[in-house]
Amino acid sequence: MSFDANAHRDASLQGWEEAAAGWVRSQELLREFGAPVSHWLIDAVAPQPGQRVLELAAGLGETGLLAAELVAPVGGAIISDQAEAMLSGARERAATLGLSNVEFQVLNAEWIDLPVASVDVVLCRWGYMLMADPAAALGETRRVLRPSGRVALAVWDAIEHNPWASLPGAELRERGLTPPPVPGAPGPFALGSADRLRELLEQAGFAELRVQTLQLHRRHAGFEEFWETTLDLSRPFHDAVLARPQTEIEEIRAAVRKRLEPYEAAGGVLDIPGRTLVACASA
Repeated sequence: MSFDANAHRDASLQGWEEAAAGWVRSQELLREFGAPVSHWLIDAVAPQPGQRVLELAAGLGETGLLAAELVAPVGGAIISDQAEAMLSGARERAATLGLSNVEFQVLNAEWIDLPVASVDVVLCRWGYMLMADPAAALGETRRVLRPSGRVALAVWDAIEHNPWASLPGAELRERGLTPPPVPGAPGPFALGSADRLRELLEQAGFAELRVQTLQLHRRHAGFEEFWETTLDLSRPFHDAVLARPQTEIEEIRAAVRKRLEPYEAAGGVLDIPGRTLVACASA
């Protein structure tokens, strides 16, 4: 690897612990934005009553909680994340939904602390591309799946298909506030290639692979909502922007708004496209 994997893991954990409060604040928008992906993943693996489901890098657990409803009353779901603060938000969501067949575990997907062949389904929405060693994580995923168990996952497609991220990021890079991505290093768009994703799944021993693209829309009532949500959801963006003097923060805000003008509709509403890769496979 061309980066310090352990340093990445430590920084990732700290970042997600700190970001959790913002994710909770923005959870309704996240739920709407990610719903088509969660439903695709659920449909792909078709959880059945009585099965045991594991969600990795779950964040607030939206996908795993959908599955928990389907496998009840005898089956259950494990909502897992490396960040305890994220799981706290997931617990609150489960309580709101009245789900009692859910357990919560702090797990790192690169070494899943579960027995061999102990779950029927693994779900992971936008997690593997952020891991220091996604190949190891997929190997662990297959290890904990029962024979003929199913995995369904999503990773972001290439950054050029996701202007909600590329345009704010370009502004920061051009100002010298963030470095360009390191080739091969983890990040939101590190697995933005269907061929690469298929290769990793095959190397982990999965079969019956299906990989496709899914178009999304990130909608906001106006630019201010987009700005505040981006500060909430992206810790690197948050830290880079808010470390600057107030006058420069206002300049960055105005410049990002200008970049997003092509996606502005009547009344200032923003409708920004996105594209994700989704995949499913059998153990």
